Amino acid sequence: MLGSTHGTFTTDLRARVVACGEQPAQAVVHGVTAVEGDTDVSGRPLHAAVPDLDRFFRPEVVAVVGASDTEGRPNTGITRQLLDWAGRVGARVVPVHPTRSAVFGIPCVPSVSDLAGLDDLAEPVDLAVLLVADPLPVIEQLAEIKVRFAVAFASGFAETGEEGARAQERLAAAVGRSGSGLRLLGPNTNLNAFERFRDDLEGPAVALITQSGHQGRPVFTLQELGVRLSHWAPTGNEADLETADFISYFAHRPEVGAIACYVEGLKDGRSFLLAADQAARRQVPVVAVKVGRTEAGARMAASHTGKLTGADQVVDAAMRQFGVIRVDGLDQLQDTAALLARARKPVADGVVVYSISGGTGAHFSDLATAAGLTLPTLSQAKQDELHQWIPDYLSVANPVDNGGHPVGDWRGPKIIDAILADPSVGVLICPITGPFPPMSDKLAQDLVDAAERTDKLICVVWGSPVGTEEAYRTTLLGSSRVATFRTFGNCIGAVKAYLDHHRFTTGYRSPFDEAPRTPSPSFRKAQALLRPGHRLSEHAAKQLLRAYGIRVPREQLVTSAAAAVRAAGLVGYPVVMKASGARLAHKTELGLVKVGLTSASQIRDAYRELTDIARYEGIDLDGVLVCQMVGRGVEMVVGVTRDPLFGPTVTVGLGGVLVEVLNDAAVRVPPFGEREARDMLGELRGRALLDGVRGAPAADVDALVEVVLRVQRMALELDGDLAELDINPLMVLPRGQGAVALDALAVCR
Repeated sequence: MLGSTHGTFTTDLRARVVACGEQPAQAVVHGVTAVEGDTDVSGRPLHAAVPDLDRFFRPEVVAVVGASDTEGRPNTGITRQLLDWAGRVGARVVPVHPTRSAVFGIPCVPSVSDLAGLDDLAEPVDLAVLLVADPLPVIEQLAEIKVRFAVAFASGFAETGEEGARAQERLAAAVGRSGSGLRLLGPNTNLNAFERFRDDLEGPAVALITQSGHQGRPVFTLQELGVRLSHWAPTGNEADLETADFISYFAHRPEVGAIACYVEGLKDGRSFLLAADQAARRQVPVVAVKVGRTEAGARMAASHTGKLTGADQVVDAAMRQFGVIRVDGLDQLQDTAALLARARKPVADGVVVYSISGGTGAHFSDLATAAGLTLPTLSQAKQDELHQWIPDYLSVANPVDNGGHPVGDWRGPKIIDAILADPSVGVLICPITGPFPPMSDKLAQDLVDAAERTDKLICVVWGSPVGTEEAYRTTLLGSSRVATFRTFGNCIGAVKAYLDHHRFTTGYRSPFDEAPRTPSPSFRKAQALLRPGHRLSEHAAKQLLRAYGIRVPREQLVTSAAAAVRAAGLVGYPVVMKASGARLAHKTELGLVKVGLTSASQIRDAYRELTDIARYEGIDLDGVLVCQMVGRGVEMVVGVTRDPLFGPTVTVGLGGVLVEVLNDAAVRVPPFGEREARDMLGELRGRALLDGVRGAPAADVDALVEVVLRVQRMALELDGDLAELDINPLMVLPRGQGAVALDALAVCR
């Protein structure tokens, strides 16, 4: 723990976006310029609304509805905690209770509506805390007197099933109807927002967002290790305010150095990505545990929060796409968020491992390299310099093994300073597997002292399971500059996240800024081909691709053997013949594809055989396709599906039979640009096939990227009309020859 998008098509899109209409109006929300009415081609917003939550976290007037001072009642404990919190933030508390004249000596008002009649309230109530079983009637009253925020602790909503979900919908609808700007936290939330935060800690803070309050406890207790915490937002069931709202708000808080999230389910995928985009623009790291990687985890999350978890592969890709750092455990969440909040921007990507033990250094270096960290070999001049203080028989190339004894005297600081002076080094990591006084104590102090002299990151892994040693508790945790961890894995993961985050946000360009705002001419052509609620035949699906400039083979749809022979002459021998019909998804398995036909007699025989099989199988055909034979290349799949959280998603992977055998695919959520499309290819296990293996020529990767970008445009423009698109196989020909969609399936909404 730490004490040019490719090709003319996309270029034309950008030109059209720039040229379209007058600029949208702008407004300032919480000091942030937000674009009003700026939407993409499918009508979805391109900018996050940043809620002004200042008066939630720092209210001037707090109404406690259902306040109590009767000992033994749950409401009494909550009221007492709220009074204590209000005193710390300088807020006035007004108890609301129909039968009490006072609570804890503070005069009560009998009802919410009576709050508006208080003569000494110059401003509306900022925050109403609802200690009632049914918050719905109270919400409607709060809206009438223009209360800014409300918190509903009551449970029994979406987390309990269908009936509870309907009750939550009524609650959300009441907030939406308020017209006064009322915002609601909860229901099924808790008191974490009103915790006692330490005010004696300095430096950038961690802001915490959780749905299950208990899961935030490890991060909250980082304060005991010297890490500042500024806010805790327990979102509960998110009937109104959601995780995305708090990410957007925290990203604009000057004191927040990192945002730590425990997410059980996302209320709305688009809102989450817009919020993550806000954080990326401002270079504020977002670290998240997102449950639901397995079916069991997803079921438990749904039963707890009543929200979809989403296909985990899509969630994972979407988070990476917008720079959200996903971790698996709460220990990783606290360690990674703390490091990212407090560490300065790296000056180099190189990592040096420095240890007392050669075995420890080698072990750590293996793990770090496997995780993707760069461990540069130190120059011969630097190694010679280190050997002034380290015996010649020890390796100092990286990892650096000091042999133990040099750390106990004047040589220790010189070794550390020499390593940090190397321009290729941005991070120094020192694993101390166990206390070995006085060596470990002196080494810890030397590292802390060096951290004060350098702008480079120094990390220490204190491996002792005891954790009560003075070198750990006082020396290391007492430093705000040294990042201290307890495990190798957490240290490596946090350092990689640190370097990746700064690499990602340096020169970050939001994909939302380049998203198309107006339909292209291709959209109008495509609309004429769609049949709502139906699956298109292969021929019709290929026409859809052609409308978006995606190359398909020369082909003709025929309804007689004689027409097939004529078509083959026009297309050019050899040809492929396929049955074509809206109900045909897997033609090859039924024998409805004939390849390499070279004569008229073969064409006639193939036509009769294809139509006979279709008749026997009871399949209605719209005809038979006579298609150009395309040369060999790399078979890929490119497709569009709809995710319940994020909407249209684009997938690319190895195609043909490999798509089912290897399941080697990458996914992204539109909008995205050329760099992201190329990154998708880099994620594929079979990426080397595109580069050429066993003497095969390299494939036309540029053409493949262009197809992915055109399919993305289809996904955005046809979002309301296209449920699914599958191009398989997309034959990627040798470099310079393009890519051809040999088969396609499209399902209309």
